[in-house]
Amino acid sequence: MAFQHGINLTEVSTGTRSLVAAATAVIGMVVTAPAAKAEAFPLNKAVLVTDPEAALGNAGATGTLPNALRAIADQVRCPIVIVRVAEGANAGELGANVIGTTNAQGIKAGMQALLAAEAQLGVKPRILGCPGLDTQAVTTALVVVAKKLRAMVYAAAIGSDISAAKGYRANFTARELMLVYPDFYATDATSGAPVVSYGVARALGLRARIDLEQGFHKTISNVAVDGVIGLTKDIQFDIQDSGCEANLLNESQVCALVRAGGGFRIWGSRTCSGEPLFAFESAARTAQVLLDTIGNGMMWAIDKPLRPSLAKDIVETINGELRQMTLAGQILGGKAWFDATRNPTDQLKAGKLTIDYDYTPVPPLEALGLNQRITDSYFADFAAAVAA
Repeated sequence: MAFQHGINLTEVSTGTRSLVAAATAVIGMVVTAPAAKAEAFPLNKAVLVTDPEAALGNAGATGTLPNALRAIADQVRCPIVIVRVAEGANAGELGANVIGTTNAQGIKAGMQALLAAEAQLGVKPRILGCPGLDTQAVTTALVVVAKKLRAMVYAAAIGSDISAAKGYRANFTARELMLVYPDFYATDATSGAPVVSYGVARALGLRARIDLEQGFHKTISNVAVDGVIGLTKDIQFDIQDSGCEANLLNESQVCALVRAGGGFRIWGSRTCSGEPLFAFESAARTAQVLLDTIGNGMMWAIDKPLRPSLAKDIVETINGELRQMTLAGQILGGKAWFDATRNPTDQLKAGKLTIDYDYTPVPPLEALGLNQRITDSYFADFAAAVAA
């Protein structure tokens, strides 16, 4: 060490880090809009919209974009990643345009462009939908995109009646998917007449609003939907009747659009998951948030010298985030730990470290039991009460 008469200061960068929670209130949509301004919404390119109300001026009056923007604007103001596609000569061509491809140069089109949004726009879509375009083929393809983005898909349960909608549900087994049935009516801003408003678009906006106001751990169910005046199909709803049509849809993991509590609501908290652990929307979204928050938040640790102190810092960093989420009510609890049996010498020597952590998501109160009893016991004080 060189001679020094004074102070030698060394900066030490060990210890725990704060993690940044993954942003969840970001919508991703694929739409059509033949009359949209091309400079505002170029074909097959992800565009970031921060104010859906203001974006209506560039959307034109045809296609699915203006309908979807109006539905979202009635619920929330949040980032929306929009990909506009051509309508095509027929339904098959339209579906192919919506699903999209990646060409030999790596340029993505259709819903595949949502995968490039983070790199191009700096935001990652978490709430996905193709309102008015969500055929079975489109929804199936969008679920694949959602798995890559760790996002949720909201799509229409296609069917002329409740029985058909329940049958349609059997086509899917994905925790990233929620189906809604039927659509809403809203008042047209120009004519003042009732027009169909996509239930999926309203669900996208409502999901983002709940994320901002309450959190990702609150399911989409039983929250008032703004800006609608009716339902396109009569859905019988009775909170005390397990045989009502809304409950029959919920039993098949289809969210029902209902009129209840003085307004219109989405009723249902279940995904299309084949795994019971992720049956509730809150469980699926909590898993997604943890995967991104903790996974992306560990980048600082990669390529640092693998010493016991580094393993401790990683464990404590994760535990700190799990404690914060528990205090915020986003999970019921969780912890991280180092398991020596999962980290043998040959793995550590190869630069590989495994840290375990667990958590318990917050389930919704889906069924409340109340016991009502009739009794004559309160007559016991009748005479005394009269005398008093």
